[in-house]
Parts: sequence; structure tokens; C-alpha cells
Amino acid sequence: MLESRNICLEVEGEEEPLFLLNDINFCVPKGHFMAIVGPSGCGKTTLLKSIAGIMATTSGSFFWEGRDLAEEGDFKPYEIGYVPQFSIAYDELTVDESIECSARLRVHGSEDEINDLIDSVLEETGLTEIADRQVKRLSGGQKRRLALAMELVSHPRILLCDEVTSGLDPRSEQEIVELLHQLSRKEGRIVISVTHSLAQLDLYDSIMVLVKGNLAYHGSPGAMIHYFGVQHVEDVYPQLGLREPADWSRSWLKHRGDYYRRMESEHLEKYRAMGQEPPPATADEDEEEATPSFLTQFFTLLKRRFTILMRDRTQLVLQLAMIIIFPILVALFSSKGQEQLHNLTDQASNDIAAEVQQQQAIAETRAKVGSAQSGIIMFEVILLGLMGSNNSSREIAGERLIMEKEKFAGTKTSAYLSSKLVYLAALVLVQSLWMYLFVQYFWPLRGDTMNHLGFLLLANAAMTTVCLGISANCKNPDQASLLSIYLVGFQLPLSGAVLALPTVIENITQPFISAYWAWSGSVMGLDSDVLKAVNGIVQTTFSPISLCHWILAAHVLVGIILAYIGARRERWE
Repeated sequence: MLESRNICLEVEGEEEPLFLLNDINFCVPKGHFMAIVGPSGCGKTTLLKSIAGIMATTSGSFFWEGRDLAEEGDFKPYEIGYVPQFSIAYDELTVDESIECSARLRVHGSEDEINDLIDSVLEETGLTEIADRQVKRLSGGQKRRLALAMELVSHPRILLCDEVTSGLDPRSEQEIVELLHQLSRKEGRIVISVTHSLAQLDLYDSIMVLVKGNLAYHGSPGAMIHYFGVQHVEDVYPQLGLREPADWSRSWLKHRGDYYRRMESEHLEKYRAMGQEPPPATADEDEEEATPSFLTQFFTLLKRRFTILMRDRTQLVLQLAMIIIFPILVALFSSKGQEQLHNLTDQASNDIAAEVQQQQAIAETRAKVGSAQSGIIMFEVILLGLMGSNNSSREIAGERLIMEKEKFAGTKTSAYLSSKLVYLAALVLVQSLWMYLFVQYFWPLRGDTMNHLGFLLLANAAMTTVCLGISANCKNPDQASLLSIYLVGFQLPLSGAVLALPTVIENITQPFISAYWAWSGSVMGLDSDVLKAVNGIVQTTFSPISLCHWILAAHVLVGIILAYIGARRERWE
């Protein structure tokens, strides 16, 4: 049984506190199908999220099977299913893959048990015939069935549905309500559905009516018209505006006992008409279900991410375009750079005029060599930084609500973030290695090539992880993308590769500019003659290679920490 005792949710108003929920009391027995209805903004979704524990209440308590959820622990992940208004499935996956992923993230079992569970849920929700269809090709009603199926894999004892019939045609709406009714008759499950629609009310065991956060009625559908003194259910909403919300709440408290007895009697009659007995009110003695291990969740999430990448043509084409085009852009400067390096000599002459002319030519050549070497290295670093930004700026922010839903269902934050890091590490490795090999073929670096490769990897990894941290802490993907683009845009002017910054500003900004450290470390690995040429045209001071390694590693670590903090924080809106 689910019971609410004096639930209040208070927020600050402009002049005085505002109650989103005000002294809500109700009881819902096992095997019960309840609708929460009321005018827009009355607190329906707020109450549902409060039951789920997504929104914290100001006072009062919810009790589940006699357990105070606030004091004795919240719902276990396997006890509750929550179907939100937003989609919880990826468009690129099929129906079968979506349910399988949900099952492997939530249910501990053998391969055969998982497969049998998937088949059972597909059949229960009427999705067997379209199991191989991609989510993006489903109708609105089919997507709602899929959302329900993804919750049913853990056999939840209470199922909370937020506006699952909104936007559907009448037939699809009826099918979904009938499905929810059937689900409430299995395993003593409580199903609570928030809805704007007043259709198919006869299928519900009880109707809860809210008005501006106050409970105006909770009883059987048949008694609702009598209670509000109207002829049709459509007249209930206009009737609510004739009295103050607090008056409706006080009125309901006076009549609650009589209407609850009638509701219990009708509930009993419905079960007996089906040849069944209502489930017992006592708590089940089922053993607690085991949550899948970290590795199971990690590999499930990692497989899903690569599957989505391979099916997302836009993202795949963008990745391939950057991998192919960016190294070509760098290689365009290679022929000139090779010729300059080849002509770098220090020959002397007995003729003074010729020697002066030769020294002038050498100085000009050194300047050209230094400029080419420094510019090409920085060009590589900036382009890899741009790749890193594209890799991760939308990676968490773009699927934030799905991530929150999966965390709510028992997915470990560590497993989720680890899968992202391994996926991004694969992108970083491919992008950086190809940039190095392609450019090296056209423009052999005069210096420690392995050192250069290491800094290309670190430059990409630093920007990728920092942007992942930005993504995890932003409210939406557009905000994350914009901040990440700004971060890349500031890399070149603040690196000191073009113009040396004033010492005061350089000391402040330099630690945060990953491009400087990758550029500086690569330049310091050049041959001594080439390094002299670079020093001749660049006024910025270069840092030791070991320090560059440590600073870039620190950038990677900070990015990971920011990503973990952001991913761990709840952000449903």
C-alpha cells in the first residue's frame, strides 16, 4: 500500500511562500489503478515526482508497505517504475535493443533469463511485431508502449506514469489506458497515471482531483460526479473555480471516510467480477533483487554508444570529415616547410659582402623555418582541440534526461561515466594517431616524433575531457556547445604562439590553455637547430617537456572530475 500523510511542498514566492502541494493525504491499495487529474498547473506532475522521490517535499511523509520512505530508505530501483513525459529511448536503436539495454542495466540474470524477459515484455506490451523497428519510426502510441516496456523489465510494484496519453489520438489513448489497467491487475501492482484527459474514467479504480496543490477529491469514478454536483465529468474543472482551493481541501477531509469506503467496495467488486481476489495488503516477503554489476552496466552502455554512433549518419559523417579534412589542411603547408628545413645551413664566405648577404638569407630562412615549425604544430593542436570539443560537448548534456532516468532505475554513475570515457578515448586515439601519421608522411618532424605524438594525444584528450566536464554541468546541449566553442576559440590567442602576452596576463591564463602546453612540449622536442629557429621568432617562453606532460595530465584529470560531479548531480529539468 502507498500512503501519503500531510505532504507539503513549499517554494519561495514574490511576497509570501507558495504551496505547490498543500497537506496531501491519500491511500492507494495494492492492485490499484489511479488517475491524477486537474487543471494545468494544479500540481499533478509535482505530486508524481514527489512520490518517486525526484522532488523533495517540505514536510509530511510517504509510506510504502508501512515503510517511511523519508526515514527508512527510498524505493529500491526494482520496486518502482517511472515513465516520464520525455522519451527515454534513443531514436537510432530498435525496440528490441532498447528493451534489452534497459533489462541489462536493471536486472541481474543469465543470458537465457534476460532473453526470456525481453520476449515476455514485448508480448505483454504488444510490441512483438515491431521489435526490429527503429524508435524513430514508431508512432506516438508505440513509443508510449515502449516506455512502459522498458520499465516492466524489473517487474516494478508501483508504476508512475506522467502524461503517457498526451498528444495521442483517441484510439491510441484508449489502448494505453487499457494496457495500464491490465498492468495494475498483475502482481498486485499499483499504477498511478497523471493525465489531462477525462476519457475512459471507468477503467480507473480511483480518481484524484487536484486544484492549485490542494486535494479536492480522491474516490471512485462513479462517485465523482455526485461529489462535485455536476451532470458530466467535463463540468468538474469549471466547478473547481467556484470555490477556493483550500475550501475544496477542507470539504474533502469531511467526506473522505464515506467515499473511501465506497471506493474500497467498488474495487473489491471489480476484482470479483474478474474471478479474482484483490492482492493482500501485507508486504511481500520477496528477496531483494540484485542490481547488475558495474561491468555489466559498463559494457551495456559502451556497446549502446558505439551502436548509436554507427547509426547516426550526421555524427558519423562529421567525425569522418574532420578526421580526413583536418590533416589535409595541415599537410597543405608541408611542402614549403620541407623546403625551408632543407635550406637551413650556416655556410661562411671569404667575401664580406657575400657573407653579409648570406647571413641575411640565413636569418630570413631561420625565421621562415621557425614560423613554419611553430605554426604547423600549433595548427595540429588547435584542430585536435576542435575535434575534442566536438567529441564531448553534447555527450552528456544532449542525453541528460535519459541519463537521469537510468540513474533513477539503478544505473551507477561510475559505469555511465566510464563508458563515456572509453568511447571518447577511442575517438581521441583514432583522431590523434591519424593526424600524426598523415602529417608526418608529408612533413617529417625534425625532432622527437614520439614526443610529438604524445602531445597530440594529450592535447585532444585534455580538450575532450574538459568539454565533457562542461557538458555534464550545463543545463542544455546548446549551452554546452557554445561554452566549448568559446574555450577552443581562446586557445590560439592566449597560447602565445602568435603574440606574446603581457607577463601578468600570461601567468594567469597559461595554466588553463592546453594548446600552449601541447605546443610548448612538442617544440621543446625539436632538433636544437630547429628549436633555435623557433625561439628566434617566438617571444613566448617554452616550458620543460615534463612540466607540459604533467599540466596536460592535470587538465584531463580535472575534466574527468568535473564530469563525474556533474553526472552525479541530479538535473531533471
